[in-house]
Amino acid sequence: MTASGDELASAASVEFPLRGEWVAITSPGDRIPSHGTDLLAQRYAYDFIRIDRRPGIRVHPASAWRTNVFGGRTREVYAWGQPVHMPFDGEIVAAEDGYPERQWVLPVAEVARALKNAFTFNPAKGIRPLVGNYVVARSGDLHAAFAHLAPGSVRVAAGQDVPAGEVIGRVGHTGNSTAPHLHFQLMDGPDPLTAAGVPCAFRQLEVERDGRWETVHDFVPRRRDRVRRKDAGG
Repeated sequence: MTASGDELASAASVEFPLRGEWVAITSPGDRIPSHGTDLLAQRYAYDFIRIDRRPGIRVHPASAWRTNVFGGRTREVYAWGQPVHMPFDGEIVAAEDGYPERQWVLPVAEVARALKNAFTFNPAKGIRPLVGNYVVARSGDLHAAFAHLAPGSVRVAAGQDVPAGEVIGRVGHTGNSTAPHLHFQLMDGPDPLTAAGVPCAFRQLEVERDGRWETVHDFVPRRRDRVRRKDAGG
């Protein structure tokens, strides 16, 4: 299904949870549901990766041939370990760490594992096999979920008040992840098993167009859009 302007017109606008340059590899700007399902409140979810300037989607400094055949070390992937920031002033309602991370990204094996996990998902066994280490935060009735965080990186705990911009964890490769990336979504409740997705836009970003960076507001990045959010002062 293609993206619906009517649905996205009502998008809640929050601060971008990452810094530096990123690309949305999955976005509601291209199709809804963005992940092909409404399960786990993913209707409007994003997946953000970091890539270099080579043609295509290069998430690791090695050649495409090498990474496709032999894989690459998880910690060498550009997105891995990048800080994840709170997108609003709010409260942490859930935070889980300690889920193990695979040390290598092996493309064929990762895709096969992701498909198996998706097709065999059993809610009664919990969501950790899919989301890995995660955080859920809320501001009023709006909830934000961050998935696939690196082990040992989650800095917050349930019940904690956290200001916008605070680092809450780091990008990792846990759960149903084909390579280190941030899965980010908004929801109308704290539990992805029962909540519905909420359309999401980002309050202020820069997007690269024809080699130049333009400031945009209340923006829904589309697949392959290269966007960035700078830290204060640069």
